[in-house]
Amino acid sequence: MKKVDYDGHQHTVYVAGRPMSNDALKVWIEAFARHLPSERPLRWLDLGSGTGRLTPSLAESFGGPVYGVEPSNKMRDQAVASAAHPSVSYHSGSAEQIPLSDASCDAAVLFWVWHHVVDHARAAAELHRVVRPGGKLFVRTNLSDRMPNTWWFHLVPEWLEVDRRMYRSRAEVTADFTTAGWHFVSLDEIEWRRAENLTTDFERLKLRATSLFEQMSDELIEVGFARIAKNLPALDDGEPVFETSDLLVFERASTGDATNW
Repeated sequence: MKKVDYDGHQHTVYVAGRPMSNDALKVWIEAFARHLPSERPLRWLDLGSGTGRLTPSLAESFGGPVYGVEPSNKMRDQAVASAAHPSVSYHSGSAEQIPLSDASCDAAVLFWVWHHVVDHARAAAELHRVVRPGGKLFVRTNLSDRMPNTWWFHLVPEWLEVDRRMYRSRAEVTADFTTAGWHFVSLDEIEWRRAENLTTDFERLKLRATSLFEQMSDELIEVGFARIAKNLPALDDGEPVFETSDLLVFERASTGDATNW
Protein backbone atom coordinates (compact mmCIF):
# COMPACT_ATOMS: atom_id res chain seq x y z
CA MET A 1 0.00 0.00 0.00
CA LYS A 2 1.26 3.46 -0.94
CA LYS A 3 1.76 5.65 2.14
CA VAL A 4 -0.95 8.31 2.38
CA ASP A 5 0.27 11.83 3.20
CA TYR A 6 -2.59 13.43 5.11
CA ASP A 7 -0.63 16.68 5.22
CA GLY A 8 -0.91 16.73 1.42
CA HIS A 9 -4.37 16.50 -0.17
CA GLN A 10 -6.40 14.63 2.41
CA HIS A 11 -6.52 17.30 5.11
CA THR A 12 -8.08 19.76 2.67
CA VAL A 13 -11.13 17.58 1.95
CA TYR A 14 -11.51 15.21 4.88
CA VAL A 15 -14.06 17.15 6.91
CA ALA A 16 -16.35 17.70 3.91
CA GLY A 17 -15.77 14.27 2.39
CA ARG A 18 -15.96 12.07 5.49
CA PRO A 19 -18.54 13.59 7.85
CA MET A 20 -20.42 11.49 10.38
CA SER A 21 -23.99 12.36 11.23
CA ASN A 22 -25.16 12.45 14.83
CA ASP A 23 -27.12 9.27 14.10
CA ALA A 24 -23.99 7.48 12.88
CA LEU A 25 -21.94 8.68 15.84
CA LYS A 26 -24.66 7.44 18.21
CA VAL A 27 -24.56 3.98 16.61
CA TRP A 28 -20.79 3.72 17.05
CA ILE A 29 -20.82 5.02 20.61
CA GLU A 30 -23.49 2.46 21.51
CA ALA A 31 -21.39 -0.28 19.89
CA PHE A 32 -18.46 0.63 22.16
CA ALA A 33 -20.65 0.99 25.24
CA ARG A 34 -21.95 -2.57 24.91
CA HIS A 35 -18.47 -3.80 25.84
CA LEU A 36 -17.80 -1.32 28.65
CA PRO A 37 -18.98 -0.96 32.24
CA SER A 38 -21.66 1.57 33.14
CA GLU A 39 -19.34 3.48 35.46
CA ARG A 40 -18.12 6.89 34.34
CA PRO A 41 -15.80 8.56 33.61
CA LEU A 42 -13.71 6.33 31.36
CA ARG A 43 -10.39 7.43 29.92
CA TRP A 44 -9.98 6.95 26.17
CA LEU A 45 -7.29 6.94 23.52
CA ASP A 46 -8.50 7.86 20.03
CA LEU A 47 -5.51 6.69 18.01
CA GLY A 48 -5.36 8.26 14.57
CA SER A 49 -7.92 10.85 15.63
CA GLY A 50 -7.56 12.84 12.42
CA THR A 51 -9.79 15.93 12.37
CA GLY A 52 -11.54 14.79 15.55
CA ARG A 53 -14.78 13.55 14.02
CA LEU A 54 -15.16 10.88 16.74
CA THR A 55 -13.11 12.29 19.63
CA PRO A 56 -15.55 14.80 21.22
CA SER A 57 -18.36 12.22 21.13
CA LEU A 58 -16.20 9.84 23.16
CA ALA A 59 -15.70 12.54 25.77
CA GLU A 60 -19.37 13.52 25.80
CA SER A 61 -20.52 9.92 26.23
CA PHE A 62 -17.84 8.46 28.50
CA GLY A 63 -16.55 11.47 30.43
CA GLY A 64 -12.91 11.29 29.55
CA PRO A 65 -10.31 12.49 29.49
CA VAL A 66 -9.94 11.53 25.83
CA TYR A 67 -6.53 11.72 24.19
CA GLY A 68 -6.55 12.18 20.43
CA VAL A 69 -3.22 11.04 18.98
CA GLU A 70 -2.60 11.94 15.34
CA PRO A 71 0.64 11.97 13.27
CA SER A 72 -0.60 14.47 10.65
CA ASN A 73 0.04 18.04 11.78
CA LYS A 74 -2.59 19.53 9.48
CA MET A 75 -5.28 17.02 10.41
CA ARG A 76 -4.51 17.59 14.09
CA ASP A 77 -4.62 21.39 13.64
CA GLN A 78 -8.16 21.06 12.26
CA ALA A 79 -9.16 18.93 15.24
CA VAL A 80 -7.84 21.53 17.67
CA ALA A 81 -9.69 24.30 15.81
CA SER A 82 -13.03 22.62 15.16
CA ALA A 83 -13.41 19.56 17.42
CA ALA A 84 -12.56 20.98 20.84
CA HIS A 85 -14.06 19.66 24.06
CA PRO A 86 -13.12 20.38 27.70
CA SER A 87 -12.21 16.71 28.24
CA VAL A 88 -10.29 16.27 24.98
CA SER A 89 -6.64 16.95 24.23
CA TYR A 90 -4.87 16.35 20.92
CA HIS A 91 -1.29 15.12 20.69
CA SER A 92 1.33 14.40 18.07
CA GLY A 93 2.22 10.73 17.92
CA SER A 94 1.85 7.48 16.02
CA ALA A 95 0.63 3.96 16.61
CA GLU A 96 4.21 2.85 17.12
CA GLN A 97 4.98 5.66 19.56
CA ILE A 98 2.03 6.75 21.69
CA PRO A 99 2.80 9.74 23.95
CA LEU A 100 0.92 8.40 26.98
CA SER A 101 2.01 6.70 30.17
CA ASP A 102 1.55 3.02 30.97
CA ALA A 103 -2.01 1.85 31.76
CA SER A 104 -3.32 5.41 31.37
CA CYS A 105 -6.50 4.52 29.42
CA ASP A 106 -9.56 2.41 30.07
CA ALA A 107 -10.27 1.99 26.36
CA ALA A 108 -8.76 2.76 22.97
CA VAL A 109 -10.20 2.97 19.48
CA LEU A 110 -8.61 2.81 16.03
CA PHE A 111 -11.20 4.02 13.54
CA TRP A 112 -10.10 3.24 9.97
CA VAL A 113 -6.46 3.44 11.07
CA TRP A 114 -4.91 -0.05 11.12
CA HIS A 115 -4.24 -0.20 7.36
CA HIS A 116 -2.02 2.89 7.70
CA VAL A 117 0.17 1.37 10.43
CA VAL A 118 3.64 0.31 9.29
CA ASP A 119 4.87 -1.78 12.23
CA HIS A 120 1.86 -3.77 13.41
CA ALA A 121 3.74 -5.68 16.11
CA ARG A 122 5.15 -2.55 17.70
CA ALA A 123 1.81 -0.73 17.50
CA ALA A 124 -0.12 -3.60 19.11
CA ALA A 125 2.45 -3.70 21.90
CA GLU A 126 2.22 0.08 22.42
CA LEU A 127 -1.54 -0.14 22.71
CA HIS A 128 -1.17 -2.98 25.21
CA ARG A 129 1.13 -0.72 27.21
CA VAL A 130 -1.18 2.31 27.42
CA VAL A 131 -4.49 0.48 28.00
CA ARG A 132 -4.87 -0.71 31.57
CA PRO A 133 -5.47 -4.35 32.54
CA GLY A 134 -9.11 -5.18 31.90
CA GLY A 135 -9.39 -2.37 29.34
CA LYS A 136 -10.88 -2.70 25.87
CA LEU A 137 -9.54 -2.03 22.39
CA PHE A 138 -11.87 -1.33 19.45
CA VAL A 139 -10.51 -1.71 15.92
CA ARG A 140 -12.73 -0.49 13.10
CA THR A 141 -11.10 -1.67 9.88
CA ASN A 142 -11.99 -3.30 6.62
CA LEU A 143 -10.83 -6.90 6.27
CA SER A 144 -9.61 -8.23 2.94
CA ASP A 145 -11.73 -11.37 3.25
CA ARG A 146 -14.81 -9.51 4.55
CA MET A 147 -15.05 -6.38 2.41
CA PRO A 148 -18.12 -4.20 3.03
CA ASN A 149 -21.01 -4.16 0.60
CA THR A 150 -20.39 -0.55 -0.45
CA TRP A 151 -22.76 0.44 -3.23
CA TRP A 152 -20.27 2.01 -5.63
CA PHE A 153 -18.11 -1.12 -5.73
CA HIS A 154 -20.98 -2.86 -7.54
CA LEU A 155 -20.57 -0.31 -10.34
CA VAL A 156 -16.76 -0.12 -10.27
CA PRO A 157 -15.42 -3.54 -9.23
CA GLU A 158 -11.94 -2.43 -10.30
CA TRP A 159 -11.95 -0.07 -7.32
CA LEU A 160 -12.93 -2.91 -5.01
CA GLU A 161 -9.84 -4.91 -5.94
CA VAL A 162 -7.60 -1.92 -5.27
CA ASP A 163 -9.33 -1.32 -1.95
CA ARG A 164 -9.06 -4.97 -0.93
CA ARG A 165 -5.29 -4.89 -1.37
CA MET A 166 -5.02 -2.13 1.22
CA TYR A 167 -6.32 -4.34 4.04
CA ARG A 168 -5.29 -7.41 5.96
CA SER A 169 -7.46 -10.46 6.52
CA ARG A 170 -9.46 -11.14 9.65
CA ALA A 171 -6.97 -13.78 10.76
CA GLU A 172 -4.00 -11.46 10.18
CA VAL A 173 -5.49 -8.53 12.09
CA THR A 174 -6.59 -10.78 14.95
CA ALA A 175 -3.10 -12.28 15.14
CA ASP A 176 -1.53 -8.80 15.16
CA PHE A 177 -3.17 -8.20 18.52
CA THR A 178 -3.31 -11.63 20.14
CA THR A 179 0.42 -12.05 19.51
CA ALA A 180 0.96 -8.86 21.52
CA GLY A 181 -1.02 -10.25 24.46
CA TRP A 182 -4.53 -9.00 23.65
CA HIS A 183 -7.46 -11.37 24.11
CA PHE A 184 -9.97 -11.48 21.26
CA VAL A 185 -13.51 -10.68 22.45
CA SER A 186 -15.70 -10.45 19.37
CA LEU A 187 -16.20 -9.31 15.81
CA ASP A 188 -19.31 -7.11 15.77
CA GLU A 189 -21.17 -6.07 12.64
CA ILE A 190 -22.31 -2.46 12.94
CA GLU A 191 -24.94 -0.99 10.63
CA TRP A 192 -24.66 2.78 10.32
CA ARG A 193 -25.96 5.50 8.02
CA ARG A 194 -23.41 6.63 5.44
CA ALA A 195 -25.38 9.45 3.86
CA GLU A 196 -28.80 10.98 3.35
CA ASN A 197 -29.02 9.51 -0.16
CA LEU A 198 -26.82 8.16 -2.96
CA THR A 199 -26.39 11.52 -4.65
CA THR A 200 -25.05 13.10 -1.45
CA ASP A 201 -22.75 10.14 -0.93
CA PHE A 202 -21.43 10.47 -4.48
CA GLU A 203 -20.80 14.20 -4.13
CA ARG A 204 -18.67 13.48 -1.07
CA LEU A 205 -16.92 10.63 -2.84
CA LYS A 206 -15.85 12.96 -5.64
CA LEU A 207 -13.79 14.94 -3.13
CA ARG A 208 -11.46 11.89 -2.96
CA ALA A 209 -11.37 12.11 0.82
CA THR A 210 -10.35 8.48 1.29
CA SER A 211 -7.02 6.71 0.98
CA LEU A 212 -8.42 4.50 -1.81
CA PHE A 213 -7.94 7.33 -4.28
CA GLU A 214 -4.28 7.68 -3.28
CA GLN A 215 -3.73 4.14 -4.59
CA MET A 216 -5.21 4.59 -8.10
CA SER A 217 -4.37 6.42 -11.30
CA ASP A 218 -6.39 9.49 -12.28
CA GLU A 219 -7.57 7.54 -15.32
CA LEU A 220 -9.06 4.73 -13.24
CA ILE A 221 -10.65 7.25 -10.87
CA GLU A 222 -12.31 9.19 -13.67
CA VAL A 223 -13.53 6.02 -15.38
CA GLY A 224 -15.21 5.03 -12.13
CA PHE A 225 -16.73 8.45 -11.52
CA ALA A 226 -18.17 8.51 -15.05
CA ARG A 227 -19.70 5.05 -14.62
CA ILE A 228 -21.28 6.00 -11.31
CA ALA A 229 -22.65 9.28 -12.69
CA LYS A 230 -24.21 7.45 -15.63
CA ASN A 231 -26.00 4.93 -13.41
CA LEU A 232 -26.84 7.14 -10.44
CA PRO A 233 -30.17 8.60 -11.67
CA ALA A 234 -31.65 5.11 -11.93
CA LEU A 235 -30.28 4.02 -8.55
CA ASP A 236 -31.00 6.94 -6.25
CA ASP A 237 -34.45 6.56 -4.71
CA GLY A 238 -33.83 9.34 -2.20
CA GLU A 239 -33.56 6.94 0.72
CA PRO A 240 -30.73 6.99 3.27
CA VAL A 241 -27.62 4.94 2.49
CA PHE A 242 -26.63 2.36 5.11
CA GLU A 243 -23.53 0.23 5.38
CA THR A 244 -22.51 -2.64 7.68
CA SER A 245 -18.95 -2.46 9.02
CA ASP A 246 -16.76 -4.77 11.07
CA LEU A 247 -15.62 -3.85 14.57
CA LEU A 248 -13.00 -6.04 16.21
CA VAL A 249 -13.00 -5.96 20.02
CA PHE A 250 -10.05 -7.00 22.19
CA GLU A 251 -9.35 -6.97 25.92
CA ARG A 252 -6.14 -6.53 27.82
CA ALA A 253 -6.25 -9.29 30.38
CA SER A 254 -5.86 -8.52 34.05
CA THR A 255 -3.65 -10.55 36.35
CA GLY A 256 -4.99 -14.07 36.32
CA ASP A 257 -7.07 -13.32 33.20
CA ALA A 258 -9.84 -11.75 35.29
CA THR A 259 -11.38 -8.44 34.19
CA ASN A 260 -10.62 -5.75 36.74
CA TRP A 261 -12.88 -2.77 36.29
